[in-house]
Amino acid sequence: MKTADTRLQVMWNRLLAVVEEQGQALIRAAFSPIVRECGDISAGIFDLQGQMLAQAVTGTPGHINTMAEAVKTLRGRFQLQDMKPGDIYLTNDPWIASGHLNDFLLMMPVFYKDQVVGFTSCTSHLVDLGGLGMGPEGADIYDEGLLIPPCKLMDQGALNTLLMEIVKANSREPVANEGDIYALIACCETGAVRLAGMMEEFGIDHLDALSDYIIDTSYHGTVDAIAKLPKGTWHNVLKVDGYEHEIELHAALTIGKEIVALDFDGTSGLSKKGINVPLNYATAYSVFALRCIIGPDIPNNAGSLAPFQVAGPKDCILNAQPPAPVAMRHTLGQMTPDLVYGCLSQALPDLVPAEGASCMYDLPLRHAPEAVSRGDEQFALELVFSGGTGARPGLDGLSATAFPSGVWGSQVETTEAVAPVLITRRELKPDSGGAGRMRGGLGQHIEIRSSNDQDFLLFLSVERVLNPARGRFGGGEGAAGRMRIGHDGPDLPGKGEVRVKAGETLVFETPGGGGFGDPLERRREDILRDLEDGLINPRTARDIYGVEP
Repeated sequence: MKTADTRLQVMWNRLLAVVEEQGQALIRAAFSPIVRECGDISAGIFDLQGQMLAQAVTGTPGHINTMAEAVKTLRGRFQLQDMKPGDIYLTNDPWIASGHLNDFLLMMPVFYKDQVVGFTSCTSHLVDLGGLGMGPEGADIYDEGLLIPPCKLMDQGALNTLLMEIVKANSREPVANEGDIYALIACCETGAVRLAGMMEEFGIDHLDALSDYIIDTSYHGTVDAIAKLPKGTWHNVLKVDGYEHEIELHAALTIGKEIVALDFDGTSGLSKKGINVPLNYATAYSVFALRCIIGPDIPNNAGSLAPFQVAGPKDCILNAQPPAPVAMRHTLGQMTPDLVYGCLSQALPDLVPAEGASCMYDLPLRHAPEAVSRGDEQFALELVFSGGTGARPGLDGLSATAFPSGVWGSQVETTEAVAPVLITRRELKPDSGGAGRMRGGLGQHIEIRSSNDQDFLLFLSVERVLNPARGRFGGGEGAAGRMRIGHDGPDLPGKGEVRVKAGETLVFETPGGGGFGDPLERRREDILRDLEDGLINPRTARDIYGVEP
């Protein structure tokens, strides 16, 4: 490696450290548990053209990869010559930012020696923005809360107090929203200060050479990885639960010499409910899935993202156009990796996992309407729990693990500290992972109830209730998700509003991942270990795996 390249590589490594500190500043300062405890964020540094150079490791693909495009959009909306030190721009427009109103995206110009040299950006989830709230019941985007077009949040260091008051006035959790916005500001400022400090330390006045090195190196590395793949077009159809009826997601994956193209043509049309997905969000998760297999050791930035192209017909459910309701866009958006892997497994059978739970079991809760007049405690809370991932060609699936979202599960103690709910049981669900040479990851069994004498509302929008995760190459299905009130109550549908009355227990089980390969090929020692750990029962060992305990 040349001396100049070595110096640029050192600066690249430093940039990765800077952006990680930036992300941690957001998590440490956040008010909402879904940010502070679950890491539902993104943070990144961008060059003068708005190209992403580095992203924090902590964060979800839905935030990170949408942020990579959103900064380009905001960079084109605001003139460089009008930007001043201390300016910060904001939007939560789903078709610019991260697919629904509850994600706020900020962009801050970074000044060094009185010149804009680049941008910092970040995204995080705000728990409540009014309207019908986090749930699938909206008929259009206007039902779902407050939409903020691209605007200035900070003007030369001065907060746009009117905007802040509007956000607070339209929320059931005004204090948490205000705190989370300040945390986003701190995130941008931390990145800006550290980036300017890095430039001073290395004696550079601009990022042009570093940007070219990062993007070119990453681009060519990714193209080289694509060049080694088999060429052709592969198709897959994934049936998912939907809301009013089951839905088909279609994909055609084409691997060319330098480009990987994905097309959602044939996918079902829009839902009347808020499970529709803007294309930016569907793209974010689809490309993430591909990048997990194709050049996974190459850092995620504008260069490594460039060879991937995603398209879909307007107003198919994966390319919803405004004003479609999109509050729960993650429900189907997070199913796109399984859709894509169904194509890729035909080309690379030894690299692609089985289907998993995929859609996180995101459970928005809030006080019942009568709480206001009765003087009961008012709250809005969003819990996140995960199912099992699909088994991999050489490894079992991961239990109670969020893939593809990557968010951490909600913590029992934190949940009970911020809202009047009590989690009375949380454990892995035995036999929920699909059988196979490699076993699918297990889902969870969780029970929750009110901790006082008031009802609360639950807004369900989950998948894998009617269509469990399929195994691959002879592997068995994972267990389906399931929700009910009380142990003997009827099963609840996967989507809709549910009232949990005081004294009742909400019982829900997250799905398991599919198995990989013939179960009769599983190693005896692995089966006995699963038995000892309580992950399968003796009947499963005997009837499916052919091993007498």
